[in-house]
Amino acid sequence: MDELRVDELMVENGDVSLRVMVAGEGPTILCVHGWPELAHSWRHQIAYFAERGYRIAAMDVRGYGGSSVPAGVERYTLRELAGDVAAVAAALDDEPIVLFGHDWGAPIAWHTAIRHPDRVRAVAGLSVPHTPPLPFSLVDLFDQLYPDRFFYMLHFQEPGVAEAAFDADLRAALKQVYFALSGAAPLNCVLTTGPRDASLLAQLPPAPDGPLAFLDDDDLDVYVSAFARTGLTGAFNRYRAMTLDVDSTADIVGATVNQPSCFIGGERDMVRAMVPGVDAYADPGSGCTDFRGVTIVPGAGHWVQQEAPAEVNAALAAFLAAL
Repeated sequence: MDELRVDELMVENGDVSLRVMVAGEGPTILCVHGWPELAHSWRHQIAYFAERGYRIAAMDVRGYGGSSVPAGVERYTLRELAGDVAAVAAALDDEPIVLFGHDWGAPIAWHTAIRHPDRVRAVAGLSVPHTPPLPFSLVDLFDQLYPDRFFYMLHFQEPGVAEAAFDADLRAALKQVYFALSGAAPLNCVLTTGPRDASLLAQLPPAPDGPLAFLDDDDLDVYVSAFARTGLTGAFNRYRAMTLDVDSTADIVGATVNQPSCFIGGERDMVRAMVPGVDAYADPGSGCTDFRGVTIVPGAGHWVQQEAPAEVNAALAAFLAAL
């Protein structure tokens, strides 16, 4: 990455400014990150694909990094975020582009493909398969699935609570979360059996001393400095906007992704077990009509493109080559 030229582009979407990192020349790819990450989460993919004849970009999602951080929860619905991605796609290329999305970035990418099909050529979703929009809130679903039990999405709903816990020691908190969701941590340790009012960080295993295997101290510092500047409210507001998604997606309930698509996940990703008794990765193409295949990376956890960049890049390259 040190020798690779990476340019910074600012894209305007109404009153929201979006920071985009761009490298390489050729067919355009746009990468969309999740929580709590940044465009930097795609550093391995930027280096790999820029050197192989692609123009690859990674954006800071609204609420993160160098992008705008609107105050209202209603500014973080999937409809709003898909509009951001479409605006960036239009700024990058007159033709439809390929989207890579990870964690929340995957649903954002899936929804962009549905709402802005003229801007999206194909979609690779990482960690979160496409679930056609539902006529009810996932917050209500998880409230029923985890009665009187802690579940992190429910914990994030109360404004200020999670922010205060992270702000007490931001670097330690981020490192602990990155470790706990990685393949090196005890399996599904985020899906605890603690009481509903428990603290997330108090239940997670402590991070080991020294750098994480997939995230050195310099990379960790990139995240820490960004969140120290912006705070975490914008990032948590995506979870708080889940209840608003019901109304904002009412017109696309049941919609499939019709562009060529694929799915990549880590074998030890806790997303697989988020719904008790269900393997979310058993049929990840069920909501897609032109699904090109699934890659499950052995030993990897949730941060799959950072934990196993060689395997992920190979799977993405094969997907692109077949388009």
